[in-house]
Amino acid sequence: MGEVFNNSIRDIVSGIVENYQAEEIFITKPGLKFPSRRVIIDFLRNTRRVLFPGYFGNENFTGANPAYFVGNSLLDLKQELCEQLFAALSYTSEEQNEDQICERAEKICTEFFKKLPYVQNMLLKDVQAAFDGDPAAKSKEEIILSYPGVFAIYVYRIAHELYVQNVPLIPRIMTEYAHSRTGIDINAGAVIGEYFFMDHGTGIVIGETTVIGDHVKLYQGVTLGALSTRMGQQLSGVKRHPTIENNVTIYSNASVLGGNTVIGENTVIGGSAFITESVPADTKVSIKSPELTLKGPKQKDVWYWEI
Repeated sequence: MGEVFNNSIRDIVSGIVENYQAEEIFITKPGLKFPSRRVIIDFLRNTRRVLFPGYFGNENFTGANPAYFVGNSLLDLKQELCEQLFAALSYTSEEQNEDQICERAEKICTEFFKKLPYVQNMLLKDVQAAFDGDPAAKSKEEIILSYPGVFAIYVYRIAHELYVQNVPLIPRIMTEYAHSRTGIDINAGAVIGEYFFMDHGTGIVIGETTVIGDHVKLYQGVTLGALSTRMGQQLSGVKRHPTIENNVTIYSNASVLGGNTVIGENTVIGGSAFITESVPADTKVSIKSPELTLKGPKQKDVWYWEI
């Protein structure tokens, strides 16, 4: 068996190297490297420990000043983030020199950390929305520790603050990490208001140009997506995804598609609805209930339920 492989390896190597040379994605830039996915994930974990102390680490502020913990943690986080920003900016920059990239990375870091109190406040409102919206929740502590939707929105809110500063690569790495962990796919470019709750969450998709207002609730399997994207990169920067106004509830497996589609405030979208046009405020949308037919064991007795 080993001899067969040894006889084939030259052709295998040749084929792989040929692919390297044919595709520009394999021509990495000399002296440069991609940001580290492992470090970015660690950054998310460590930032969460600052925003929710004691939940994901051994922080205990009894009789102590939390400012010391926060200050030292932020200094470490700043170093981690700046290094990853430098790698991402260096790899994607065509013109700037090293000093300019360092300066931009520092500026992005500063602006990002200035927004952390705001992000924390928004997350606390998201936790409150989950508690208010889920009668199965026993406490807000349970929600913070275990709800996948809260984790996904946490990662989104961190990634979004980098996305709005035009940071390459890193926001996507963050949100795809959350996607892999939770089954919830929120693009960092989406704009999401306060008191946002995803009940169960699995399978939810929120596209890049989606705009979501305050007090919106989504159930599992909801897609806030685009219509046909056959134009591909020609649609980059174009609003392709819907706008969901305040106090909207969208039930499981519904799809709301299109950049011109607006779901008015106080609207309820029923499960499995497929919507490509705007819906006015204060509307209830549902698909026509199918008829369920059940036959008895001898195929004689028949019952009908409308569902």
